[in-house]
Amino acid sequence: MKFLKGTKINSIFTGSCPVCQNESMYTVKNPYNVTSTLTMQERCSHCNTKYKIEPSFFFGAMYVSYPIGLIFGAVCLFITYILLKLSLYTSYVVLIIFMILCLPIILRLSRNVWINIFMHFDKTKAL
Repeated sequence: MKFLKGTKINSIFTGSCPVCQNESMYTVKNPYNVTSTLTMQERCSHCNTKYKIEPSFFFGAMYVSYPIGLIFGAVCLFITYILLKLSLYTSYVVLIIFMILCLPIILRLSRNVWINIFMHFDKTKAL
């Protein structure tokens, strides 16, 4: 995804610093490490950007996680009910399991989207 360097899409999907995009915001890259799914660095070691702009900054990510979860759920339901033609009950059970399994990804994506709303890529800091 080097061709996307400098775009918000790159920062959102890789979880990299929204200002320089040179390192991950998270202490552990794997979102399924349950004890550290949302554990973030205090600052970017490359450009010194502070990730928590203010106390409770990432509470706003809850507003972003709802539509992201709806998109994940709609895609799952479309695949299971429309394409695979499973029963509504089976599709619902698959949807619940799928949403539980995707929760760490949804949480990180919502944080990434939220911080990228307020911070922008800076070419001078990316060097």
